[in-house]
Amino acid sequence: MGIIAWIILGLLAGIIAKLLMPGRDPGGIIVTILIGIAGGLLGGWLGKVLFDVDSVDGFFELSTWIAAIVGSLILLGLYRLVAGRRHS
Repeated sequence: MGIIAWIILGLLAGIIAKLLMPGRDPGGIIVTILIGIAGGLLGGWLGKVLFDVDSVDGFFELSTWIAAIVGSLILLGLYRLVAGRRHS
């Protein structure tokens, strides 16, 4: 996948992760995009390491979306923990 596809996938995965984890977030749309892109990479890496699967096959593959969303959920949760402690 190209860089534009990663950005679009990251944006959508970040939005889906925010919908699945409702609540107040200290970041805006830029943070959502960055968390989504990093989450996609993290999800793909975790899929390879833990399950020995190439979970980042293509933009329209279900495994790519699941990996990106799970990775985004993990990073969003960590971000809320870290940023929430700073603002409390």
